[in-house]
Amino acid sequence: MRHTALITGLCLALAAPMAMAAPPKAAKAPTAAAAPAPAPDVEPEAVAALEAMGKYLRSLKDFTVHADTTLDIVVEDGQKLQFAGDLDYKVRAPDKLQLDLRSDRKERQLFYDGKSLTVYGPKAKYYATVDAPPTIREMLGAVEQKYGIEIPLADLFLWGTDQAPTSALKSATRVGPARIGGTITSQYAFRQEGVDWQVWIEAGPKPLPRRLVITTTDDPAQPQYASTLTWNTAAGLKDSAFTFAPPKDSHRIEMVEVDVVAVEEKSP
Repeated sequence: MRHTALITGLCLALAAPMAMAAPPKAAKAPTAAAAPAPAPDVEPEAVAALEAMGKYLRSLKDFTVHADTTLDIVVEDGQKLQFAGDLDYKVRAPDKLQLDLRSDRKERQLFYDGKSLTVYGPKAKYYATVDAPPTIREMLGAVEQKYGIEIPLADLFLWGTDQAPTSALKSATRVGPARIGGTITSQYAFRQEGVDWQVWIEAGPKPLPRRLVITTTDDPAQPQYASTLTWNTAAGLKDSAFTFAPPKDSHRIEMVEVDVVAVEEKSP
């Protein structure tokens, strides 16, 4: 079930400015007190905060981010299970990315050097390498469409671009200040069809996302994905960090293209 991808489209659209029309002036004073106008479902402050966060993320050229994650899985009898994990990104924009993913159930490594993408399973010691587009943004879309690979937190590389309509946004609000791992943040809550999500954005000149919680609301069990993020925005990464060197006892296999439409139709 896709969680992060559902909010990607929404966040992408939030870079577009929003305008509110001024109410028309009355010709004469009303004879009865007018009812107060309802609060807007989409608060401009919440939209502006996401816009600022997206702009700042796009300005980062060399960074690492560590995420501690939890993911709910709903089994056939309706019971909800939670699995813990963590991941580490190394990124040098626009064309270098390396990911280490660890969970209770699997380990994966991804290496992208602007020309090819390699996926490696350290436990089984199998790896596959395919040609890839020349930018991170293009690569993310290509590997999902061709191979069904959804890279965790891919939204970090897409927030703030103009690829989706704001019509997906049902509500947006600022919840208030909050402290995440000692960092002062502002908490925001958003809603779109089938998904509620929250993001905690660092206060001050570096509006980094510090925590993300996504709830799938069109499932009666309402499973959640949560991630707490720790950043280094000046990592000084070298080319070697993005180059895969096959271990001597590893084995290369082929990465098979998938029919993404068919896979989605079969998903519960």
